[in-house]
Amino acid sequence: MSTTATTAQASTAFDVKGGPALLSAATITGDEVCNLDDEELGTIRDIMLDLQTGKIRYVVVSSGGILGLGERLFAVPWNAFKQDKENKRFILDVDVERLKGAPGFDKDNWPNMADATWNSTVESYYETKSEAPRATRL
Repeated sequence: MSTTATTAQASTAFDVKGGPALLSAATITGDEVCNLDDEELGTIRDIMLDLQTGKIRYVVVSSGGILGLGERLFAVPWNAFKQDKENKRFILDVDVERLKGAPGFDKDNWPNMADATWNSTVESYYETKSEAPRATRL
């Protein structure tokens, strides 16, 4: 299958009536992340896969900064998100101030996401467990 065909299929994933069963990482990278109050929290910058389970473990959300300067990154457990199909974005039930206080990092100093203590801290902060189901549609 050509790259053009793959991109075309991925870009229409939100148009499926029952909700998408699969999305490419490229399709959601750059998507807006908002909270339940419709405040913009940031954008999806990357996706971290658990190589043992083959599932998405974290979504890296970029917040703040201008043109990448002063930007802060947050690894948020995948199961903390809900998909807003209508607006082609993701919802994270966290207010702006809580996100600012979340365990974060900068683009040049990523944490060891395989570290059990780090995982526990992040999952506790967002009140999630890694065994929970993937993001659901709103």
